[in-house]
Amino acid sequence: MPFMTVGAENTAPIDLYYEDHGAGQPVVLIHGFPFNGATWEKQTNALLAAGYRTITYDRRGFGNSSQPAAGYDYDTFAADLDVLMTELDLRNVILIGHSMGTGEVTRYLGTYGSNRVDRAVLLAPLAPFLLKTPDNPEGLDRSLFDGFQQAILADRFAFLTSFCDNFFNYADNKGRLVSEEAYRAHWDIGARASAIGTYQSVDAWLTDFRPDVPRIDVPVLIVQGDQDRVLPYGVTGQRLQPMLPDGRLVTLKGAPHGIPWTNADEVNRAILEFVVAPAMARR
Repeated sequence: MPFMTVGAENTAPIDLYYEDHGAGQPVVLIHGFPFNGATWEKQTNALLAAGYRTITYDRRGFGNSSQPAAGYDYDTFAADLDVLMTELDLRNVILIGHSMGTGEVTRYLGTYGSNRVDRAVLLAPLAPFLLKTPDNPEGLDRSLFDGFQQAILADRFAFLTSFCDNFFNYADNKGRLVSEEAYRAHWDIGARASAIGTYQSVDAWLTDFRPDVPRIDVPVLIVQGDQDRVLPYGVTGQRLQPMLPDGRLVTLKGAPHGIPWTNADEVNRAILEFVVAPAMARR
């Protein structure tokens, strides 16, 4: 199993597990909460078949990566991504993030620039800013996120059931867009995540990405379901697209948050059309 060291905690290294398959232009896929790189299987198959090198990794605290007690913030997550990009010497990269993974993409481009990046795909994005504040009245109340953390502390496994219900809009889509088996598999993946990382990652969701967005100078594709019950469409993707002059929004009617699984054909088609399109001139 390949690992890459991104830091240390006391006497132990902090290692990220990654998979690197195929050849061609590199695509780095960054998973959502509270899952790991295995949830990209429907995208990696399509990208490999289309001739792309596909790289997935497990965020610190999740999957097969180390589970430290700190570092669950987007400055650290972006720094971890930068180590991966540098150590593998990746260039002309297509960055693809889903949900929490879109935060790494946004903060990486805002902090490290686009020297190694050709374009980016944001599936059900976090940006621009989820939290309601005086200068962000479109955001969501802090009490909602406090409730998530209280639920995680009280019974993380019960929280995962509630989260997966909303991730898939399960009551509406069971047996149609998602099987009971796929639901259970995602729950099992989430249950193996760090309890500390699961709790602390909720704070990261409240990161203000508005300073990062103007620094993004590559083409960006946003894909999101208009029935997203985890990251509401009107607060995130629909609001983000006008902030990106080189941004395109694909809205999936009736789709939930977990579109890499539930709407894989539509997502893959949108990604492949986007990555083969001629690049726009950079700002």
